[in-house]
Amino acid sequence: MTHHSEITRMRELETLLEHYNYQYYVENSPEVSDYEFDRLLRELQDLEAKHPSDADPNSPTRRVGSDLTSEFESVEHRYPMQSLANTYSSEELGEWIDRIVKELGEVEFVVELKFDGTAISLCYEHGRLLRAVTRGDGRRGDDVTNNVRTIGSVPLKLRGEGYPDIFEIRGEIIMPYASFERLNREREAAGEAPMANPRNAAAGTLKQQSSQVVARRGLDCTLYHIAGDNLPYTTHAEMLSAARDWGFKISDHTAICRSREEVEKFIAYWDTERKRLPYATDGIVIKVNDYAMQRTLGSTAKAPRWAVAYKFQAERALTRLISVDFQVGRTGAVTPVANLEPVQLAGTVVKRASIHNADQIAALDIRLGDMVYVEKGGEIIPKITEVELSERPADSKPFEYITHCPECGSELVRYEGEAKHFCPNSAECKPQIIGRIVHFVSRKAMDIEGLGGETIELLWQNGLIKDIADIYDLNPQQLAQLPRLGDRSAANILEGVRISKEVPFERVLFALGIRFVGETTAKYLASHFRTLDAIAEATTEELAEAEEVGEKIAIAITEYFTNEHNRSIVERLRAAGLNFEIEEKQRTSNALEGKSVVISGKFVGRSRDDMKALVEEHGGKNLAAVSANVDFIVAGENMGPAKRQKAEKLGITILNEDEFMALISNGTPTAKSEGEVPQKSEEQRPIQGTLF
Repeated sequence: MTHHSEITRMRELETLLEHYNYQYYVENSPEVSDYEFDRLLRELQDLEAKHPSDADPNSPTRRVGSDLTSEFESVEHRYPMQSLANTYSSEELGEWIDRIVKELGEVEFVVELKFDGTAISLCYEHGRLLRAVTRGDGRRGDDVTNNVRTIGSVPLKLRGEGYPDIFEIRGEIIMPYASFERLNREREAAGEAPMANPRNAAAGTLKQQSSQVVARRGLDCTLYHIAGDNLPYTTHAEMLSAARDWGFKISDHTAICRSREEVEKFIAYWDTERKRLPYATDGIVIKVNDYAMQRTLGSTAKAPRWAVAYKFQAERALTRLISVDFQVGRTGAVTPVANLEPVQLAGTVVKRASIHNADQIAALDIRLGDMVYVEKGGEIIPKITEVELSERPADSKPFEYITHCPECGSELVRYEGEAKHFCPNSAECKPQIIGRIVHFVSRKAMDIEGLGGETIELLWQNGLIKDIADIYDLNPQQLAQLPRLGDRSAANILEGVRISKEVPFERVLFALGIRFVGETTAKYLASHFRTLDAIAEATTEELAEAEEVGEKIAIAITEYFTNEHNRSIVERLRAAGLNFEIEEKQRTSNALEGKSVVISGKFVGRSRDDMKALVEEHGGKNLAAVSANVDFIVAGENMGPAKRQKAEKLGITILNEDEFMALISNGTPTAKSEGEVPQKSEEQRPIQGTLF
């Protein structure tokens, strides 16, 4: 064959294999045998190896995956991915529907199954898959394109015509029960712990460094929402129908309902029928069908007002309690975990369940050998909710809670106001030490690449780390000689350690693992006190004055810094070069000096965080809620009507984005008068289809 004819054959094979993929994964109607498909795929692989410069990035061969590892780049969503508000009762759902109908009149609702997987956003350009991004924090997610390309139900090139030149489609990556059970059989055979549920398995698989591993695990993808500018349809149902024609896997289990009764009938049917499905579902999503109505209803900061998720009641099963294990966390908290006779529950086999603490064991009078009811709600580990007393053995005895740490043997303590027991031996108890180090290197803390839980335990076992400060004393020779590491891994770890010294102060404070000081509290503390020394030297009363810090948190902070072991670690971290004070941002001006500002809604070309940063740069203070203390509000699109109404009632000036930019540029506002709401500019029209 000539070069030209071989390239032509490559294009023919790509088209043919994509068609067979679509028939197999989306239509469930295979047209060729596996043998024939593999033969054609191998032919294409051989041609691509011969002509690599002519290979298509979206070739069907990419579905096989690669064994090359890759880091996941953080990508900003073009359109933010919001969450859905949840409702758990027919009454709450009925009230939501009634409010919508009262505001809009006659309304059509699209009702769909809520898939229990991990959210994904697929971006297409000129009909080809450009990028796949996880939800992340809603504003930014991880680019997992190479892994998503291996999922057979995700089209790499679109079919038909009429699709926008650039758009995003959102949906759920799921792991069907068959794939989940096969994965757990393989893990157990390899001596690894089984995955907790299909949702976690799907999320974990999507973050695998090897797309070849992803390809083997049998993920699926169902899509349910399109986002873009100037979308060619006026309703959600029309858009889904068009997406199906373009090659996307859209659930057949949807319906248009025109009344509360029809919605409730759909829910009642699927509350039973869902148990026959080959994948996990945990509810029903109800959406207003008409896009114009969606825009009228708008969104809150977190969720659209035009959609809601009805969550099914948790399923429960009856099984026997065999034994109880006790796990020790990084804070020393002891958690009892029940070992059960295996039982099928919500599509998975359950062998363990949470019992939380000694009080719950006593309240339920849980005893070894009891037949117990376990429920699986939104938790990863199911929980015991009731004992079937009619089946209790005659010789059963009340459960005796442990008095000493199962790991180090220290006598347990129970602090006033705490439900759990604690091991006080924080300096020498292995799970506490390893837990604190794992927390310290985690993504939202110091974000040190290469130091996972297994590696940390390996370092601890070999005496290389005893606390978080030891991380900064590691050297390449020590690391390289350890099993499973070597020179390259050692270099990667040390590079991650070096980069971590640039982490901002608020994350360093969170990384220390001070009891009750979470990510948000750490930010408030850093903003209030500015330096770690100021926090360490503050009295309990002074600490409690900071936003989001009450007496309980203040006492925990004081106790942390009065502990000599902790102070020694802090000083070693200081010597290592970590940031112990907040970076002072240079003020651009004092235009907002003494002003308290609320940022609300969606802005053109800027995120809300960008707008808040501008407030601080010009001397102002950001507030979250509308109150008499607010000087003015900067409102983008979809500002909540309740927030706007309250602002108008209090006479608070509301500026649009242009007026705010003029204010910080010129030092004087362009709004007409206090309490008067400016009209929206043409540029601030909402994008069609509020996103989630």
